Amino acid sequence: MKSWSLSGSEQFALRYADGPQLYITEQSRSEIKNGTILRLAISPARAARQLLDRIQSHGIDARLEALKELAKLSADPTFATEFISMEGIGTLARLVESGTHFGEMLAFTLTAFLELMDHGIVSWDLISLSFIKQIASYVNQPMVDVSILQRSLAILESMVLNSHSLYHRVAQEITVGQLIGHLQVSNQEIQTYAIALINALFLKAPEDRRQEEHTNPLDQRLTEMASTLAQKHLRSIILNHVIRGNRPIKAEMAHQLYVLQVLTFNLLEERMMTKMDPSDQAQRDIIFELRRIAFDGENDSSGTEKRKAMYTKDYKMLGFTNHVNPAMDFTQTPPGMLALDNMLYLAKLHQDTYIRIVLENSSREDKHECPFGRCAIELTRMLCEILQVGELPNEGCNDYHPMFFTHDRAWEEFFCVCIQLLNKTWKEMRATAEDFNKVMQVVREQITRTLAMKPSSLDQLKGKLRGLSYSEILRLRQSERMSQDDFQSPPIIELRERIQPEILELIKQQRLNRLCEGSCFRKLGNRRRQEKFWFCRLSLNHKVLHYGDLDESPQGEVPFELLTDKIPVSDIKSVVTGKDCPHMKEKSALKQNKEVLEQAFSILYDPDENLNFVAPNKYEYCIWTDGLCALLGREMGSDLTRSDLDTLISMEMKLRLLDLENITIPEAPPPVPKEPSTYNFTYNYG
Repeated sequence: MKSWSLSGSEQFALRYADGPQLYITEQSRSEIKNGTILRLAISPARAARQLLDRIQSHGIDARLEALKELAKLSADPTFATEFISMEGIGTLARLVESGTHFGEMLAFTLTAFLELMDHGIVSWDLISLSFIKQIASYVNQPMVDVSILQRSLAILESMVLNSHSLYHRVAQEITVGQLIGHLQVSNQEIQTYAIALINALFLKAPEDRRQEEHTNPLDQRLTEMASTLAQKHLRSIILNHVIRGNRPIKAEMAHQLYVLQVLTFNLLEERMMTKMDPSDQAQRDIIFELRRIAFDGENDSSGTEKRKAMYTKDYKMLGFTNHVNPAMDFTQTPPGMLALDNMLYLAKLHQDTYIRIVLENSSREDKHECPFGRCAIELTRMLCEILQVGELPNEGCNDYHPMFFTHDRAWEEFFCVCIQLLNKTWKEMRATAEDFNKVMQVVREQITRTLAMKPSSLDQLKGKLRGLSYSEILRLRQSERMSQDDFQSPPIIELRERIQPEILELIKQQRLNRLCEGSCFRKLGNRRRQEKFWFCRLSLNHKVLHYGDLDESPQGEVPFELLTDKIPVSDIKSVVTGKDCPHMKEKSALKQNKEVLEQAFSILYDPDENLNFVAPNKYEYCIWTDGLCALLGREMGSDLTRSDLDTLISMEMKLRLLDLENITIPEAPPPVPKEPSTYNFTYNYG
């Protein structure tokens, strides 16, 4: 400091010259890498005081420049701590509440506020009602600057996700109906933020519903939100303006659509977890209605109570397990009353299909009849598992299905398609009651394979299911097994053992090559739905891991020059996965779901140092954990390695045994014959 003629060392600090330009602290100084360029700057406390004074100055240009600089510096946790300690957040909130800021000045103010709150230093519960009303007004205005709208939607989403009390206040200012208009714009980021706020409102609403009395206005608001989500208008906007209007759909938008899909199906959870009360006459009348539609041509309402005791035979033909009192079939949850709802929908809206399924099975006498009632109940349970009904959305999952946005009763129509598939598969398998579980396994496989093809409509779904008959499932299973049962003789097993090291080395090289190409990872923990990425790749000599932050998801390979941080492979102590990862031990509602835990891994190097990952999908997780294990000289034990090993060994063995086709390979080598009694048959050269 003396050589630069600067006095008062506490007034200055070092910052990174590149990237986010964060301040260097005693805690972060050990992270400085060799060759990193630093620059001298005024200390965080001094910068915070200067900016706080400048944003309250009377000069508009000076205030604008101060807010612009504040928006950039607020991402730094060291600066944020100093600025917040000077009541800086309260000052920004008052500037917003005053309503005197517009355009760029307001956008920078909201950006700084959001960045500061994201550090989690102060509670969102301190936000005033007038601030919420002002932010909500920006969202509700018909014409507002895009940058202001983005930040306002993000602030409201963070309020809802971070504070129970603020959820109530935001829900009173913003409705789902008001957010629909923002889905009709051409800006995909605005659409993403709007859907994220809709999802946040729905994600928190069920908790409030369980805690509040049914007379509470907020419970009525939840009902209104649920009915809004069930409206054809909203789904058609999402389908036409969001799904079909955006090509391609970015990862964050796909995630929000997946979350919306899961939350929509979660509206079925109450019925799924409701047991049928066998003494409830209204509920029993629904079962009686199923019997009437199937077996009575006309509406027979006379003497109903007297005749119900005579319907045991009809209930048996309907396929219920309990013929005397079929209401007992609906006392298990899941699927509870949801199964009965599905059956009634099929009977009323697809009456011909319902009657055909029931009658063609009730008239059979060869023990191959398909029990409609039992199948419908089990199918409903299966669909609830496949579509995650009642579960929290998985962070980072983008598995949404466009076809569920094409129909106002998508769940029920999906059930109707699947129950017809089940009946068809039952006949193809010539199944009996003893084969019930086997049939359900085949049907689950047919449905999951078809959903993986991403049909865009229910008609496409039907077409793809028609192509996945029982015989086709058998063919696929057989091809996937790759004749595993055919190669069990000792010579084949010995050949397999000789081939395996070569194949493992091939898989190892493939994994390391993929690590050299690198992968992009999303940063977790940011309550806003704003994309933040980082990239990691292995050096070509396999000695160093390079990584660094990115502004957006890369379209191709990222050069090493852009990845400013690195870890020598020799410094890596171990690789941990799942719950053992440091970042999985942090508390977060969405981080603790099963899928994120299954895709999390961490590199531990040096004392108390680690690099944390959450893979974008299961495939990348297997690639990276295998590659890191290969670097450390450990066994690659992922599911992908086992699958690749089986496939490649099977292919190699088939090639080597090609000349032995249709020849039976003996279990043991042929015996060596006895020596001949005389060698007189040999030619005498003498």
